[in-house]
Amino acid sequence: MMNFLRKSLSLEIECFVKHIRCFIGNNMFPNFTKSAFVQCRNKIKPEVFKHLSSKLIEEFYSDNEASIKLWNGYRLLAIDGSRITLPNTKELVSEYGITKNQSSTGITQARVSVLYDVLNKYIIDGVISPLITGETTLAISHLDYTQKNDLIIYDRGYPSFRLVHEHYTREIDFLIRVKKDFNNTTQLFYKSGRHSEIVDIYPGKNTKLSDKPYNKDTCLKVRLVRVNLPNNEPEILMTSLMNTDMFPNGIFKQLYAQRWGIETFYDEFKNKLKVEYFSGYSKQCILQDFYAALFVSNIQSLIVGEINEELNETNKNKYEYKVNNNLSYGFLKDRIVTLFFSNVVIEEVMIELKELFKKHVIPIRPNRKFEVQKDKYRNRQKPKVPKNMKDTI
Repeated sequence: MMNFLRKSLSLEIECFVKHIRCFIGNNMFPNFTKSAFVQCRNKIKPEVFKHLSSKLIEEFYSDNEASIKLWNGYRLLAIDGSRITLPNTKELVSEYGITKNQSSTGITQARVSVLYDVLNKYIIDGVISPLITGETTLAISHLDYTQKNDLIIYDRGYPSFRLVHEHYTREIDFLIRVKKDFNNTTQLFYKSGRHSEIVDIYPGKNTKLSDKPYNKDTCLKVRLVRVNLPNNEPEILMTSLMNTDMFPNGIFKQLYAQRWGIETFYDEFKNKLKVEYFSGYSKQCILQDFYAALFVSNIQSLIVGEINEELNETNKNKYEYKVNNNLSYGFLKDRIVTLFFSNVVIEEVMIELKELFKKHVIPIRPNRKFEVQKDKYRNRQKPKVPKNMKDTI
């Protein structure tokens, strides 16, 4: 299940058995049918992959202090959600829901949310849930996996009194992009032209409070910061970082831009890891494939992170270089089986993988900008895919 089951299951099984026999050296490894595989996988809880991933994360943050990237002493995290398309079965429609447009047809989709370390590129927590579950509810569930000295960045789909209150209760700092009309306070700040101001916010007038740990008179202090986009359009950020000496206004534009790391993760998750190519049609299979993909993504980050550091320690070229992430997933195919099931010492397998990754690096060109093609889907043409971005699994 960790070996990127994206093709025909029968073909994947044949290749798996061949790899075990030829490359791992177990000539007695038996053939098995697709039916046998499905019956056996039903005995495995999807949470086993989530547990393995949590152990990997725990190991990284406890034993690699020198390698952990921080921002001003903070672990810089981001929370964001997305939707993934599921097989159209009665069980999955009933469990997750269906999305429709103007037509009568629809597609089965689930809501996905992750807590992501944007500097170290690890998924600390990930969930898949029905569409009816709101993004804020999922975001609050991620806070169980945070700690003091975490700073979490959100886009403008998340601001709410409930979320801010939850952060203050847990003593976790935040930075949230808000619309200028989020409430009366943000509207006044937008019109004032000020660059920074500490203000009081209250629950919305029409908010249901009977099930909340606060009431209509509960007041929270936040700092509003104005930053200008390249088109000179003002953007408002709400944060718990009140100290203007430690956190001057000028740092927030670049700080919020770090949130782009989670957008990059979703691109890899959907387009490179191809998580939507599920290997089964039941809820059990969906959860197994989802959590297995998160686990493998963290394994890839572990290997690639070490290599990227090594690449630039002695780099004398014009640009810094990094491993081609798209190709790295392709190289992990089958080799991840060797990594976990081989009798060979694990360090030998890791050395081979690292040498392979180092052969395929790409330059990091800062400040690149690409024109947004708003009508690319209306043209009904296949998008131009760069050669180093073509399918690898």
